[in-house]
Amino acid sequence: MSVSAPTRITPVGKMSDFRAQRIWERNLLVYRRIWKVIFTGFFEPVFYLLSIGIGIGALVGDLTLPGGHIVSYTAFMAPALMATSAMNGAVMETTFNIFFKLRFGNVYQGMLTTPLQPRDIAIGEIGWALFRGSLYTGVFLLVMWVMGLVESWWALMTIPGAVLIGFAFGSVGLAACTFMRSWQDFDLVSLATMPLFLFSATFFPIDVYPPAIQVLVQFSPLYHGVELLRSLTLGIFDPSILGHIAYLVVMGLIGATIASRRLDGLLRK
Repeated sequence: MSVSAPTRITPVGKMSDFRAQRIWERNLLVYRRIWKVIFTGFFEPVFYLLSIGIGIGALVGDLTLPGGHIVSYTAFMAPALMATSAMNGAVMETTFNIFFKLRFGNVYQGMLTTPLQPRDIAIGEIGWALFRGSLYTGVFLLVMWVMGLVESWWALMTIPGAVLIGFAFGSVGLAACTFMRSWQDFDLVSLATMPLFLFSATFFPIDVYPPAIQVLVQFSPLYHGVELLRSLTLGIFDPSILGHIAYLVVMGLIGATIASRRLDGLLRK
């Protein structure tokens, strides 16, 4: 009597730690056919750069930053728009797109019939948001270089800087998406991102605000992203850059934790 070989069962703990990359790969396959959609969030900051940066920049002239550094207004504003581009890419991906998948497409319910877990979905979607945000930044950096706005080789580090910004905003965006019930809730997304864009030292130095307003601006997550990328593109560094990095890292970790737990509760109902 022949004895069949025992079936080899892979313990759960031995499964690949990189299952989240399957979410990233799925998004890549989807966007191969609609790749033009990815660049929609890129054009708005470029239009601002060409209109305000060049137009108003001709009227403003040069700015004197703390420490006596003199830069053109366009060079001052460009890295802020780069940070905005990274924010927009991450927020758009983790709110509008994921809301449809979660509430209408039933995409994630199908994924849970595989070894994927809600935690893998959260990590994978945040990872895709990082890719989209860093893609915006890479193209925007090229535009800045062509326009002669890159004043330091440290500007190459804006790519990982944008990944950090994307991580912070993508994690919080995904967490917020899990609380949304209808498309009308997306008005709140614009209500949050527009003030961040306008009042995060994007168009002028923070010291033009009254002292009380300066304190409020420093709580803005985009302000920390703007200051981080501005330091890199201008090659101006001080110890505060570590505070900007720490702020964005903590924000991203908190958002990712909430998003993972919320997705686990929603998808296992």
